[in-house]
Amino acid sequence: MSKIKTDHIFTSESVSEGHPDKVSDQISDAILDACLMQDPDSRVACETLCTTDLIVISGEITTNAKVNWQDIALNVVREIGYNDEKVGFSADTAKVIVAIHKQSADISQGVTEATNSTGEQGAGDQGMMFGYASDETEELMPAPIIYAHRIVERLAELRHNQPEKYSFLRPDSKSQVSVHYKDGIPQHIESVVVSHQHTPDMNMDDLTALVKQVVKEVIPAELIDDDIVYYINPTGRFEIGGPHGDTGLTGRKIIVDTYGGVGSHGGGAFSGKDPSKVDRSAAYMCRYIAKNIVGAKLAKKCEIQVAYAIGVAEPLSINVDTYGTGKLKNDADLEKVIRQCFSLKPKAIVETLSLKKPGNGWCYRDSAAYGHFGRDIFPWEKLDKVAELQKAAENFECK
Repeated sequence: MSKIKTDHIFTSESVSEGHPDKVSDQISDAILDACLMQDPDSRVACETLCTTDLIVISGEITTNAKVNWQDIALNVVREIGYNDEKVGFSADTAKVIVAIHKQSADISQGVTEATNSTGEQGAGDQGMMFGYASDETEELMPAPIIYAHRIVERLAELRHNQPEKYSFLRPDSKSQVSVHYKDGIPQHIESVVVSHQHTPDMNMDDLTALVKQVVKEVIPAELIDDDIVYYINPTGRFEIGGPHGDTGLTGRKIIVDTYGGVGSHGGGAFSGKDPSKVDRSAAYMCRYIAKNIVGAKLAKKCEIQVAYAIGVAEPLSINVDTYGTGKLKNDADLEKVIRQCFSLKPKAIVETLSLKKPGNGWCYRDSAAYGHFGRDIFPWEKLDKVAELQKAAENFECK
């Protein structure tokens, strides 16, 4: 059984919507949204590469939707804020290359109910997926990653909403937050790192003041003391950035996308994949389950793992680890509670979380920057199974 360290520092990083990998993620997910809006049964596995004034869109897409791939990609780039050809990557000058073909028939026959030998929708691939939740923040997320997200997200909001005041900010940025824990509880912030792309005429004092202001806005005051250490643009200059400074690829920020290195990761990326791909949908379901378990106070921390075989509906395994914080006598009993309250078959996951229906206040592109978890706009963040879990747990012995 995993134990909680008594005294340690843990660090997580985030990147902004203008980071080259996140530009790619958002283009891939914007294409997914466009397909699902017109054809909810679309099969999408979309990969994007971004480099100096070039966007390459590739992958396997089977859909009845009529989609202008180029327009969607350039729209995303424009909305992020890459509109100046002087930075080497702009919506007005970038070339778009499209290399898309249909989903493999071999994969389709294992996933589609009508052609599957079991008559059920099977998993779109083999693999294992994880979900995690912790009561250390109100979002039931690990503190380092949620605060790292909030810093770059707030900086982007200011850049978009007050462009004249913050004209020195360009879209690409990264953050890193180190949190000091004692007995599993955040005590204070040890350090904050922010590297933000900027214009040539930026005054470093302006950026320093802005970052410190944002930190105070997004991190609880009780975690900030006089000993916090800031590293702001520690190399001294960050003018060349975005896809011009570093080529971006879909799916290359999987730790940023999830829990910042806390818990485990199955290895599968999320963006650009429709919900028949369990490395996305089952990871969302595992977060949904873990969050409701912590919300129901059946554990202070909870990690869920599931595993699948391609074309098979029922998961091969479900594993629960509460890191010694579970309320029930053992985690095996909590697994029984989960099986009673949730179905982890691919079709049931899609229906439970309405994953074919972006548009009711959320879309997949929204998830492609600032984390797939920890924001209530997404259906997998609902806390609507708390009472049911508490009721089911009454049948088992507590510690």
